Amino acid sequence: MRYSLNHKAQTHQRIIKEASIRFRRDGISATGLQPLMKALGLTHGGFYSHFKSKDELVEKALIAASEELDAHCTVLFAEHNPLHAFIDSYLSDWHRTSPGEGCPLPTMSSELGLRGRPSPTTDRVLDARLEQVQATLSGTDTIDRSIVIMATLVGALLLSRSVENPETADRILEVVGTHLKHTHINPCDA
Repeated sequence: MRYSLNHKAQTHQRIIKEASIRFRRDGISATGLQPLMKALGLTHGGFYSHFKSKDELVEKALIAASEELDAHCTVLFAEHNPLHAFIDSYLSDWHRTSPGEGCPLPTMSSELGLRGRPSPTTDRVLDARLEQVQATLSGTDTIDRSIVIMATLVGALLLSRSVENPETADRILEVVGTHLKHTHINPCDA
């Protein structure tokens, strides 16, 4: 039975979407191609009719995650107090407990760096957030302050996900959010 080109394109997108979720949730190395394809009702061999390699899928999945994040952040940075909205969303319980749907930076960037294959898409994800954060800041050193804010957010989220005690995880997010909102934001920024 032959499938239409539309069917192949839809299948291609299904693989990217599922990989994007699994890479963010479980990590790149822990996501095997065979279980990924099986979860979609596809064969492992069929993977190679869509992608040249797992690395190609990683990049496309990261792009898909980036596009989701861009859409979410566009809404947040349109709020009355955009930086507070962004910090609250980034350090939310939902974001901590839903890594497959959230920002790809905490899970994927550490693995990509360790693998010695940094991704240009990771740069685009980070640069987009840095520009949005920087635009909310006033005063001097806005570039440096935006880097501190993003690095702190990513680190706090990653740390909160790694502790077993939910009270400790909540406390990490609460303390870091409060600190960021009161330390790095000038009164005229709020």
